[in-house]
Amino acid sequence: MVAATYNGDMLGVHDQRTEGSFGGIFSFDEDAASEDISLDDLEKELEEHKNYDVLISILANGEKQRDMATLVEGNLGSVEQDLIQDYVEDSDNLVLLHDQIHDCDIILSQIGSLLTGFQVHIGSISSEIRSLQERSLDISLRLNNRKLVETKLAKFVEEIVAPPGLVSVIIDGEVNDGYVRSLEILSKKLRFAQVDPMINASESLKDIKPELERLRQKALSKVSNYITEILFAMTKPGTNIQILQQNLVQKYRYLILFLREHGSKTYTDVCTAYVGTMNKVLSADFHVYIEALEKSKLNIGVSSDLPGYDTNIIDLITRGREHLRNRRFMFSLGERASILKEIDRPGLVPHISEANPPKYPYEVIFRSLQKLLMDTASSEYLFIKAFFGEESLFYQVFEGPFSVIDEHLDLTLPNCQDAVCIMLMICITRKHQLVMSNRRLLCLDTHLDKVFIRLWPRFKTVFDMYLQSLYQCDAKILWVDGSHPHHIVRCYVEFTASLIQLNAECGDGQLDMNLERLRLAVDNLLGRLAENFANPKLQHLFLLNNYDMAISVLKEAGDEANKLQKYFEEKLESNMISFVDELLMEHFKDLIKFVRSRVSEDLILYTERPNIADVEPIVKNFAVTWKTALELMHNEVVTSCSNLLSGMEILKAAMTQLLNDYNRLSECVKIIPGGSTLNRNLVSITTISYEIRKYSRAL
Repeated sequence: MVAATYNGDMLGVHDQRTEGSFGGIFSFDEDAASEDISLDDLEKELEEHKNYDVLISILANGEKQRDMATLVEGNLGSVEQDLIQDYVEDSDNLVLLHDQIHDCDIILSQIGSLLTGFQVHIGSISSEIRSLQERSLDISLRLNNRKLVETKLAKFVEEIVAPPGLVSVIIDGEVNDGYVRSLEILSKKLRFAQVDPMINASESLKDIKPELERLRQKALSKVSNYITEILFAMTKPGTNIQILQQNLVQKYRYLILFLREHGSKTYTDVCTAYVGTMNKVLSADFHVYIEALEKSKLNIGVSSDLPGYDTNIIDLITRGREHLRNRRFMFSLGERASILKEIDRPGLVPHISEANPPKYPYEVIFRSLQKLLMDTASSEYLFIKAFFGEESLFYQVFEGPFSVIDEHLDLTLPNCQDAVCIMLMICITRKHQLVMSNRRLLCLDTHLDKVFIRLWPRFKTVFDMYLQSLYQCDAKILWVDGSHPHHIVRCYVEFTASLIQLNAECGDGQLDMNLERLRLAVDNLLGRLAENFANPKLQHLFLLNNYDMAISVLKEAGDEANKLQKYFEEKLESNMISFVDELLMEHFKDLIKFVRSRVSEDLILYTERPNIADVEPIVKNFAVTWKTALELMHNEVVTSCSNLLSGMEILKAAMTQLLNDYNRLSECVKIIPGGSTLNRNLVSITTISYEIRKYSRAL
């Protein structure tokens, strides 16, 4: 055992050998270590000197290290001898182990050969399996191809072969629901032969194609004959065409589809036959209906209204009030406006056998005719669109009815001099456009636009004739000795109110300027009529009564007439002031002239200083005559004003003005030197007011 101690700069090494031991073990003397240096310090020192290399270097330097090497070599020799002896003793076992290992190698070699054979055999089985898979896929593909061919062939045979039942129905069957189903089957077969060029070129199809063609021709002929029979039934009197059309659409629409797809020429012939038949039938129906309506027409504004007079509108509008009283609705709307609220009601149903049918204004006949046209056109348009699928046929069918209606309007409108009627027709047409728009049918747009083009120019022509009549009429011939409203003015106001209401219905701004022209024309006529009165008071009274009548009529026209009503109210106000001045001047001439020429309204300014001699005769005369004058004024206003309410307003304004003027006279008397002598002749304001209130209550 070797112990190493380290003390300061010196190192001591001690050697000790132990018998029967092999190898050397280094240990540190615990006592020395505890005395000189700790284990941690030594480890640090060894690390610093590169551990064992340092120690070996230290041992190599010592002599005792050589002794230790000799001892180790001796021990190695002894150990080697011991190992050889052990090996010799175990040699039999090693030979047995070697033989066993050799036997294992032989067995493993045989197992490897067997596994190699298995691998080769498995490889051959895998090749057979792949071959079988390929054959299976090939057989499956061939099977699918044969099934596909079978399906197509079966379909082909089914599509081209005409069963005996189908042939029997097509040739001998009646046209009914079953016949329509047979046509669908035949159409499918015909269509199948035309879709694919390869199929169309097949030999089997060439054999069957003549038979299919004969069936097609037979079907076209039978369908064409059936529709022709229906068209012939439509021409019979009393036939309900709409019911026949509905039956065709609901049950046999496929008939026309079959003709269109498989017989274009036959389809064209059927369409032509239908257009010709319906054109003729509808034209005849409208012609008969118009003739029947003509018997119910009430002529307005033509020679038959005023026997013995010309048909000139100037003569018509300027005749006496007795004639216009009978035909006043030529200018007044009245109950005629109710037709616009009944726009959807059924049209007139005239009875040709009636000897004296009821009479209607032409707008009623016009609405009935247009109502029949709308209903017939809507039904026909929907039928043609559903059955034929071609909207152009509708316009061909209605060429005849449109011509009949246009011819009727061409004959009627030039002879119509009733502007209210024409304006009603315009409103009716506009409402009919809305009806067709709500039905979402545009088939009558062109026709209704043409009706507008006819009506508006005629209305303007008649309207200009009305204006011309007002400007050209002789005011002296029209003048009647009286201040009541003139019948011409009443005609104008009623006509204006009618147009205003109808303009509100139609919403058309074209009338505004024309109404202004008409107002100016009547203002001109009123001025010329008023000039026939020599007395200015009567002129103003005449204008007052006419303006008051105009306001009353316009109030009934509603809010649309507010603008024109306000104009006449302003004219009424200005003429009322002038009339009151003339009335007071007639009954209190001295009082009015003195006060208005000498005394200001504020009783301060005087154009000329009055004296008692100027006012005394006026005061005394007023005290004697004022009650009589008030009664005369009252009677004149009551008898002259056509409207009692307006007369009361006029009398109230006149008496108020009289009180004001007499008060100015009384105040003037008070400031005149010596005016107190006239106090006993002055009438108190209270007395005059009491008397005025008596007349107000009487009104």
